[in-house]
Order: sequence, then C-alpha cells, then structure tokens
Amino acid sequence: MNKLVIGAAVTVGVVVLAGAAWAWSFRNIETPNYTVRTSDGDFELRDYPKLVLASFDAAGDRGDAVRRAFSPLADYIFAKKRSGEKIAMTAPVTQTPDADNWTVSFIMPAGRTLDDLPDPSGDVTLGEVEPRRMASFRFSGRWTDARFAEASDKLAAWVASQGLTPAGEIEFAYYNDPFVPPFLRRNEVLIEVAR
Repeated sequence: MNKLVIGAAVTVGVVVLAGAAWAWSFRNIETPNYTVRTSDGDFELRDYPKLVLASFDAAGDRGDAVRRAFSPLADYIFAKKRSGEKIAMTAPVTQTPDADNWTVSFIMPAGRTLDDLPDPSGDVTLGEVEPRRMASFRFSGRWTDARFAEASDKLAAWVASQGLTPAGEIEFAYYNDPFVPPFLRRNEVLIEVAR
C-alpha cells in the first residue's frame, strides 16, 4: 500500500512540476495582442491587428507539412542560414490549408515590419495579414487530424449559431512545443469572419 501511495505522490509531483515549467516558459513567449469581442467558454470572437508572418508552403498531409516547414522557419528566425540578428520566437505557429499545400507561419514580434526584417532565404517568404476578425475554439491534447477535424466542426457550428459569416479558411494554431504534455497544450482552430 505504501508503494502505491508513494507512486501516486510522485506522479502528482511530476505533473505539478511539468505544469509549472510549462507556465513559466509560456509566459515569456509573445502572442498576438488581439481584442476579445465575445467569449463563450472555449469559443471567442477576436479582433486581430495587422500581423507580419514568415511562411513556408509544404505539400502533403498536415502533420508532414508542419514538420517539413518548422526547420526552415526556425532557421530563419534564429539566423542559422542568414546573417544578421535573431528574431524572438512567438506563439502560435499557424497552419492553413491551400489546395494540396499547407502554409505554415511564424508570427513576427509586434512592431516588426517587412522593411526592418532580414531577407529570408530559400522557400521562406515574408508577408502581411491585414487586421481581421477571427472566431476561435480552444482545446488541449495531441495534434491529430481527428482532433482538428472535431474542433473545426465545433467552431463551424458555433460560428453558425452566432449568425457569423465565414470569410476565409480554417487555420490551426499551435502554442506549445511537442515536449509539452498533451493535456497542457493550448491548441486552437480559427476562421476569419465578416465584420
């Protein structure tokens, strides 16, 4: 019996430490400064400012595309294959379907512009997204196609129930690295809606 109690205490301690480590590391990562217009449990309607993105297009399924895109994007922000300054990592990493491709994007830190960012190399491109209104659904867990499909269906139903009109494609947002336990991850599906 004592071994069972000790095992349970160790497990709880590891979970608490993992949660504390995640909270500490996440609080140092910049996220977009959006304004929440409506909050309804895990659903939100948000107004985003103009964002500057570094993006990489990859063909194939969602999981393979995000894995292929991550290294070139990380090389860009960490100045691994270019000269000049490093750029701070932000969250989330976004992924948007585009025909048979996926566009994976890192959001550049607030205040950065296309003119003051270093030129990318290879297949990384820089671009801007104008201010927009986004509906979002937040969930935790593993990054599986089934979970994203379920979350997308929930978001579509909520958007319809609010009388909102979709104005773009579903986007997936990953706020944490793969080493964060799935139950502590912040994942979102988002879609632009007409104002």
